[in-house]
Order: sequence, then structure tokens, then C-alpha cells
Amino acid sequence: MTTKQNLDYKFSKEEVLEDLRIAIESRHASLIGRKEVFMGKAKFGIFGDGKEVPQLAMAKFFQNGDFRSGYYRDQTFMFAIGELSIQEFYAQLYAHTDVEADPSSAGRCMNAHFSTRSLNPDGSWKDLTKQKNSSSDISCTAGQMPRLVGLAYASKLYRENKDLNGAEIAKNFSVNGNEVAFGTIGNASSAEGMFFEAINAAGVLNIPMITSIWDDGYGISVPNEYQMTKNNVSAALSGFQKEKDTNGLEIFTVKAWDYPALVDTYKKAVDLARKNHTPAIIHVIEVTQPQGHSTSGSHERYKSEDRLKWEDEFDCIKKMKEWAIDEGFATQDEIDAIEKSALNKVKEERKAAWDAFKASMKVDYEVAVDLLKRATSSLPQNNDILRLSKELQKTINPIRKDAISIVKKALREMRFENIPVKAEMQAWLKKVKEENYDRYSSYLYSESDEAALKIPPVAPEYSPDSPMVDGREIMQAAFDKIFEKDPRVFAIGEDVGKIGDVNQGFAGLQDKYSEIRVTDTGIRETTILGQGIGAALRGLKPIIEIQYLDYIYYAMSTLSDDLACLQYRTKGGQKAPVIIRTRGHRLEGVWHSGSPIAALLNSLRGINFLVPRNMTRAAGFYNTMLKSDEPALIIECLNGYRLKEKMPNNLDDVCTPLGVPEVIREGSDITIVTYGSMCRIVMEAADQLAKIGINVEVIDVQTLLPFDVNHMIKESIRKTNRVIFADEDMPGGTTGYLMQKVIDEQQSFDLLDSSPVCIAARPHRPAYSTDGDYFSKPNAEDIFEAAYNIMNEVDPVIFPEIY
Repeated sequence: MTTKQNLDYKFSKEEVLEDLRIAIESRHASLIGRKEVFMGKAKFGIFGDGKEVPQLAMAKFFQNGDFRSGYYRDQTFMFAIGELSIQEFYAQLYAHTDVEADPSSAGRCMNAHFSTRSLNPDGSWKDLTKQKNSSSDISCTAGQMPRLVGLAYASKLYRENKDLNGAEIAKNFSVNGNEVAFGTIGNASSAEGMFFEAINAAGVLNIPMITSIWDDGYGISVPNEYQMTKNNVSAALSGFQKEKDTNGLEIFTVKAWDYPALVDTYKKAVDLARKNHTPAIIHVIEVTQPQGHSTSGSHERYKSEDRLKWEDEFDCIKKMKEWAIDEGFATQDEIDAIEKSALNKVKEERKAAWDAFKASMKVDYEVAVDLLKRATSSLPQNNDILRLSKELQKTINPIRKDAISIVKKALREMRFENIPVKAEMQAWLKKVKEENYDRYSSYLYSESDEAALKIPPVAPEYSPDSPMVDGREIMQAAFDKIFEKDPRVFAIGEDVGKIGDVNQGFAGLQDKYSEIRVTDTGIRETTILGQGIGAALRGLKPIIEIQYLDYIYYAMSTLSDDLACLQYRTKGGQKAPVIIRTRGHRLEGVWHSGSPIAALLNSLRGINFLVPRNMTRAAGFYNTMLKSDEPALIIECLNGYRLKEKMPNNLDDVCTPLGVPEVIREGSDITIVTYGSMCRIVMEAADQLAKIGINVEVIDVQTLLPFDVNHMIKESIRKTNRVIFADEDMPGGTTGYLMQKVIDEQQSFDLLDSSPVCIAARPHRPAYSTDGDYFSKPNAEDIFEAAYNIMNEVDPVIFPEIY
């Protein structure tokens, strides 16, 4: 074993004993945590036992301003950097919904999902350079890797962008780009595509990213031989090794039980990353997992007796104790005292967490018990209410669900009664409904003063001599002003740099604003998005481009599992206001048709979903979102870049409002609800319909999330009494969404004199060629026929059958 005498790093007795204390406390937290799950106090448990010593080594070199993007075994690291207490660890295990009890997620994530709070209660940024930071964990294996790239990339931007380096606007986020991003992942998850894409991106970008791979030889029950080429992840990655005059990563291999070697390795890797922005992989091998993967299984089922014996002998804490004694840093008596003290502390902290959790549930429980007792006194003849009251009083470890469910059942029994306690029950249910909305459903979007819905609209202004230009020129002029105003804004994506994107929206801007701000990337949608998320978590304003909407599927997991639920799963503790720019809708062919809207709508709640019909509206959305602190997906119309639009005089100030549809044609007979490229199709049909006396009102919804917050569409239907929902998504997709929002949510059904009609594409992707588009997606004739058929039913004499 490596000893203190031949290392640059010098240990002290106090440091070693403190590290032993943290490691032993963490181990007891894991062991007792597993028992809590089996006792029914928690739903599930996953713990970091076996990884304590490597994480202690990593924590030594984690400084204020640094960021972690890790996975659910990192409790020891979080303890060591002082950003997680044992009581908080158990509060999350019990799902305590108080953000003070569980600062990581306020009970919204299962245990071992760690994060720090980057935001003040009002949603404003804290000074991230003065605290140790952890981005919010997600369960998806390797899902932390794309974000990790962005967290490290932000350091590069803060260092190399001359308008940010040392600037006032950057002072709360970076000290000259010196921050390192630390990632952690398991060996089995390293076989995921996200991992390989992220490692490749780090090597290309030369960013300060340290990736630790905790390798225990298994992925649940599946050994490494089934996981990785060469049975060894660092061997498989050897081609990424940085060499003289090449980019790449430094690759280190170290044993999980060798404390001094771990410290030496992390020191070398972090020094390189912090000074030179050289990324590194630290492959930590011979990791043990004393309790197996999680509480849902036993590792004795798949590990041999020899393996289990080896794991006991090479347990990292056991080996660290032996080293500490051999090197004179500790005596056995001192270690025994630490063991005793650690166990007592963990038990006390666990009890405090459980007592606090029970107390948080007790208030509603006691109110419900009291209400039911009084109901029983008022209705002594009602045996069902008496039974419900006794049932609630006998509940062991009651939660809010128990109290609310039984009170609702009691009110059913009292539906014909008129007694005071009934009204009190109803009022209490209304009160707790609001409280539980805050506990379990708030912060899907920002609730700060910079929330997107709070950004005031600014309409485009024109003069008689305002020129007609191509839509692409609108976008180019808008982005030019955006980059001029704010050095925090940057754009990345395939072909956005040198050629100014495939439709010229960024034409000339790389030359004007530098390569560090308008940057080409490889074909890697997931880590393009990850670069945006990580950078936005560090105060920057990314515009990341997915070249065509169809390609967004490559990044869907990261969009849905990470970005969309970020504010929600931290209960307003973190935000990443990324703008995802893409283009879609009317193009020909199976893989460039650009209308998988329903798939996105149902996956991306938490991201604003903006569908401008032209480039002026799109420019206004970019301005709005850059003033906001929320993420957005902006889908530009692919066939709009060469269509003519007037250039607004105030383009740099235009802000298109969210959740506000626009009536683009007034009418009295039928309301047609649509958006994006379909607006032109519908307007063409509206002209044709007008010639035969049918006046349709055309509404461009403009944003799908949020949707018509003032119920403007309902008011249109109040006038026309008929509605068509027109979209180029597949049947039952976005048209179904539109109808649910208008008919169900806005309660417009009783205003209708005719059945609502949905017009969608065929249930397949569009065939190639102009004919393929025409027969695959709705066209003007389809709109005409749908509207005419409605009017034929209204008055078949004036509107007789045509076909």
C-alpha cells in the first residue's frame, strides 16, 4: 500500500481521524437506512456504502465555486463537503416535504438525489463562487453526463470570453473560469451512449471536467464482462488518452481502498483541470458494495462466496483503518471511540429526522381526528362515520393521504346532513388542497419576478418605409442585437458558427462576436443540450440549436428527465434558462417533417413550448425568454426563412407574450385554432371559404405551453359557436391536446352548436415530394372541406354537398 512518506500530499493526524469519522458515519447511515426501508418507514433505499474513501479523497480538492454532477452513491462526498447533514439524508429518505428539512428536493425525489440551492427564496441567484455546488441528481443512468459537460464548459466560457472574464456580470458565477466540474458514475452506466458522448465532447472541448467511475465490477447483477469491451472501462477508453500535441483526457486508475493513492490521484487530476482545463477520467477500481445495489434485492444471489469474502477483506473503510494504524495516525482505541460516537450520532440524527417528519404530518392528522370525533358526536347514529373515525385513530405512522382520504369518505356519508362540522370539513379540505399543491406541485415553472409570463409584451412597430426582407434576415438582425446587448449569451450547434447555421440566422455573427460565443459543434444532440443546461446552471444564457425538430429525439431523455423537471424537483432551488432553438413543420420526407408535437408536449412539461408562425414572432420570443429565467423550446417555421416579412423598427425590443393567442383573421361562422406553419395553410383556406360566404375566425395560439392563459379562444367560440382544431401532428396528438384545453379546461362545450372537429395529418410520417406532403399532411382543401361540412350541417340549402 502507498504510504505517506512517498507522496506529495502530507496528511495530518487530525485530518485522517476526521476523514475516518465521516466515512464511518456514512457507513452507519447506509446500514441503518436500509433497515428503515425494511421497517416500512420509506418506500425505497439506495446507498453509497463501499464508496466512502474514494469520495473523501475527491472532496479534499472540491473548492467553492466547483460543481458536482453525480449519481446516487455520493452521500459521503456530500457529507465531506459540508452540503449534506445526516438528518437531511434521512429527511429525504422519509420524503419530508419541508425544504428546510430536505434542501435537495423537499421530498420530491427518492433518497440519495443530492443538490445544493443555487437560488434565494425569491428566485434570484446566490453567489455560487462562495459555496460548494451540486447540480440536482436524476435517476436515469448516465443522465448526469450531458449536464456535466455544460458545467465544465461554463468555466471555459468565463475564462475565454473577454467580456466575461473578471466582469461584474460574472462575479457571482465564476472566478476567471477556475472552477472544476466533478462528475461521478457507476461502471455499468459507463456503457451508456450519454457517457461516451460526454467523454468525447470533453476531449474535444478541453474543459475542466473530472469524471470518477466507481467500479464495483457489476451493474446490479450483471458483471463487467457483459458490460464493457475488454472488461474494463478505462482500457476501452484508452484511445481518449491525451498525448503530446493532441486533445483528449488524462486517464487514471486507482484502487478504492487505497486512501493515500486516491488522494494523490485526485490532487494530480484536479490540479491539471483547474490550471489547464484538461479533463480527466479517474477509474476507481476494486470498489465493494456491502449491501448490494439497493433495498430491492440481495447481492448474495449473484456474487460467489469468494467474491463476498474478498469484499469483506478489501472493504475501503477497513483498509483505511489498517493504514491509519500502520502509519501512526490512529490507534485502535481511537478508532473504536470514533465507531461508537459515529453510531450514536447517526442514531440521534435518524431519530431527529423521523420525529420531524412525523411532526410535519401530525398537524393535519390531529385536525382530521378532531373533525371526525365531532362528526361522530353530531351523528351518533351513523356507524359508518364512527368506523371511519376509529380507523383513522388506529393508523400507525399516518401520512396526509390517510387523513384526507378518510375525511372525504366521511363527507360522502354526510352529504344529506346540514351540521356545522360538515362546513368545517369542507373548508379544511380546501385549505389542505392549497397547501399540498405547494408541497407536491409547485415550481413546475419559475415563480420569481422573472417568470416568463411576467415579461411585458412589446409589439413590433413599423413605418411606411419599413423594408420587406426574407425571414432569415429578421432572425440574423435579432440575434445580432441579442449578442450585442449581453455577453452572457452564446450559441452552439451543428453548423451555427462558420456558415451561420443552415438557414443563415447566425450569418456573420461568429466573425463579429468570436468563436467562443457562436460555436460549431459535432453531431451530438444530447451533449449540445447538456452544454446548455450546465452553462445555464452557472448563470449564462445559452441558445442551443437542434438543427431540425426531428433530431430532438436524440436529446429527449435529457430534455425530459433533467431540464424539464429541474425547478420542480428542487422546489425552486435551481434553474437553467436554456433556449432550445430548432426548426420544423412543413418539409417533405419521413425524417424532416418536423411535427412530433404531441410527443414533446407530453414529455416536456416544465419547458415553455413556443411555436411562432413567422420570424418576427420568433425574434420576439427570443427577447422574451432571454429576459426570463425559464427554459424554452422555440420551433421556427422551416419554410419561413425565405418568405418576406416587414422589418420592425424596434426589433431588438419586441417581446412576444407567452400564453396569448393572436386573432389573425376575424370571422363569425367558425373558429379555427392552429399555429406555426399551419397558419398559412389555414389562411389560404379562409380566403377560399370567404368567396362562398363562410367567414372563419383564425386564431394562432403562438404558444402551446403555456396555452391561452386568458381563455381568448373560448371568447371566440362564444361568438362563432363552432370550432376546428387544425394541426399537422398525427391524429389524436396535438389536436387532442388543443381540444382538451379548450373544450374541457376552458369549459367551452356548452357554447358549441356543432361538434368540434379535429384536422390532423395521416397516422404516419409524411412521404417524400410535394405530393407526399400534400397527401400526408392537412392542406388548404382539407381545411375548406371541414369548414364547409360544418356549415352544410347548419344549412344544407345554402351549403349543399359538393363532393
